[in-house]
Amino acid sequence: MTQRNKPTFTLSLLHPRYWGTLLLIGLMYLLSCLPYSWQVVLGKNIGRLAIKLMKKRRRTIERNLELCFPVMSEEDKQVLIKENIDNTGMALFETGMAWFWSDARVNRHVTIVGLEHMETLAKEGKGALMVAVHSMNLELGARAFGIKMSGMGVYRPNNNPCFDYFQYLGRSRSNRTLIDRKDVKAMLHALRTGERVWYAPDHDYGRRRSTFAPLFAVEQACTTTGTSLLVDNTDCAIVPFTMVRDDKGHYTLTLRKPVEGFPKNDPDAAAVFINKIVEESIMAAPSQYMWLHRRFKTRPEGQTCLYQKS
Repeated sequence: MTQRNKPTFTLSLLHPRYWGTLLLIGLMYLLSCLPYSWQVVLGKNIGRLAIKLMKKRRRTIERNLELCFPVMSEEDKQVLIKENIDNTGMALFETGMAWFWSDARVNRHVTIVGLEHMETLAKEGKGALMVAVHSMNLELGARAFGIKMSGMGVYRPNNNPCFDYFQYLGRSRSNRTLIDRKDVKAMLHALRTGERVWYAPDHDYGRRRSTFAPLFAVEQACTTTGTSLLVDNTDCAIVPFTMVRDDKGHYTLTLRKPVEGFPKNDPDAAAVFINKIVEESIMAAPSQYMWLHRRFKTRPEGQTCLYQKS
């Protein structure tokens, strides 16, 4: 989906079938207007309530941590699970902040480190693949960066056209546009013309365009080879991006110096290389990462599912 095909508002989005979606969007807006300290308290409590209703999600969090950190003590693991559940609830509020806060309010809460790296690339006219991970506050990070330097986000259009409209509107508020994750040509064009493209290669996207590479203690994690496709065909810079919230509620967006040594024309080696970046980004704030995603659901032929029911 390119800019010319972005979702537009139509009266059909007011159909009763979308009233629940409209109510959710309205609630997100109202909640975003609350003092930040209130949002933190509400977010944590919503996360704790939601996880009680979605026990399978809690089990996924637990299983992912078991797989990635097998030597972690049970005490440390339970602390991490509790904090992750709290942050899962905060994600609803942080998304509302990203979509509805004013630029001034975003700037008050977010400090950007390393922006000079992006400014240098811009002066050189070099495209940048901004490698992110699915942290709970990724939406807010993209918004904060977009206020300073606009970019293009890679996303999956929502099946609900009403939610998709508001999602696109919110995510592109200070960024240039969004690109459908299936539109590889649009990504290549953007990078070749010096644009900045947000890209999160940390999830399990299935067997298509993927290989298996180590991720933490899991020796064979299904990893997209899309990074190789984009870098090999554009010679863009790779800039790791992390967003971390501290104990006082302030966010630090860190843009690392463009990485060197990416294995060109070798998707398997590149997947290993990228997963090391993913690990470093996750470990910047492990409790704020989306552990509820079944990251290791796709297995090599003949291997059993790692999420079998106990």
